[in-house]
Amino acid sequence: MAKLTEKDIIAWDGPEDDYMNAQHLEFFRNLLTKQQDEIINKADATTDRMQHDTASAADPADRASQEEEYALELRARDRERKLLAKIQAAIRAIDEGEYGFCHDTGEPIGLKRLLARPTATLSVEAQERRERLKKQFAD
Repeated sequence: MAKLTEKDIIAWDGPEDDYMNAQHLEFFRNLLTKQQDEIINKADATTDRMQHDTASAADPADRASQEEEYALELRARDRERKLLAKIQAAIRAIDEGEYGFCHDTGEPIGLKRLLARPTATLSVEAQERRERLKKQFAD
């Protein structure tokens, strides 16, 4: 069984009962695991850099600039931490046989949508419905 590529996922036009077959699940598990590893490596690198870069700049302007840089980096890591939780939930969904199916409707989310957003838990239609409801009640 050959490994699927992104191109194969985009071109897939198999029967509906073959959706999220073993090859699809392996492809998305590898994709999600790679993203997870990248986020963890970035977080480790940031922690190491901040721990080793303890020499404060003597110039107040340089110190302020360094602190602003740290704040921006920490905000980015916080966004990645939230994404990491979604990635880990998606990997659990693969393990439980629920990956790729809409949490609201149970319908397939779609390979192309999952390729664009591997952590998606809703089909496009369900997501749009939620956004419309949210907008209605927000106004």
